Amino acid sequence: MTLQQMRYAIMIADKGSMNEAAKSLFISQPSLSGTIKELEKEIGISIFRRTNRGITITAEGKEFLSYARQMIEQYRMMEERYLDNKTTKKKFHVSTQHYTFAVNAFATLVQKFGMDEYEFAIYETRTHEIMDDVKNFRSEIGILCLNDFNEKVLTKVLHENDLEFHKLFSCNTYVYLSSSNPLASQKVITMKELEDYPCLSFDQGEYNSFYFNEEVLSTYEYKKLIKVNDRATILNMMVAINGYTLCSGIICEELNGSGFCAIPLACDDIMTIGYVTRRGVTLSKLGNLYIEELRKCQKDVL
Repeated sequence: MTLQQMRYAIMIADKGSMNEAAKSLFISQPSLSGTIKELEKEIGISIFRRTNRGITITAEGKEFLSYARQMIEQYRMMEERYLDNKTTKKKFHVSTQHYTFAVNAFATLVQKFGMDEYEFAIYETRTHEIMDDVKNFRSEIGILCLNDFNEKVLTKVLHENDLEFHKLFSCNTYVYLSSSNPLASQKVITMKELEDYPCLSFDQGEYNSFYFNEEVLSTYEYKKLIKVNDRATILNMMVAINGYTLCSGIICEELNGSGFCAIPLACDDIMTIGYVTRRGVTLSKLGNLYIEELRKCQKDVL
């Protein structure tokens, strides 16, 4: 099994067509097909299922391609570090659920180290994509939340993908809303009091399972529910229609402004915020410093 064979298989998967992959690789379709057949024979599985309508990826093939992508990315990183003549920037990428404190900690790191030596990237995205990003080396660290409802399922998914969850801190559940909301002056808010206001929940795409929701109480039957896909929209909807979302209670006025507040929700649900890494992989210098910045948020929830 060679790196070239793995690159060929990845290209076919990305293009969804043997012919299109062959064109992109500048080789003949029969040559590409023959290479993949040799690879499948060597590893003892069928990566692709061939039909009159084209190709599909088998279940075993998806697993193989996941490992292949990791190998190719690791090799690319080694080439950049040891073989390229030009000086390349070190990369530090993070994928996270929609947490202002995660962005704030990331910004602090950028300010400390600058961008002359490092390439920084932070992706606020969906739960499943966070795990995929870490698994496939797009991000070194993923930030997400576990709770009593989703912990068993997400822990199983993490284990199956060779990922580890590391607890940062636990916190009670808060209602995040505009300071102009009629409930904003209360010390505690109940779910009954929230019934007349729209709940704003981050959409999880094709993995829109209750277990992948960012928010706790994902199975609660909300009278009014609006799905959104970014944090700016949620903030706008809080102001425009008195919407709310459920959160950790850690808010950053310097990023979102002073027009919002977090009020304790009258419930027993606990959120466990943590970070995800690839199993057995040591964090980089910046990775460890980023975790230190995140741990400082713990004082805000004690």
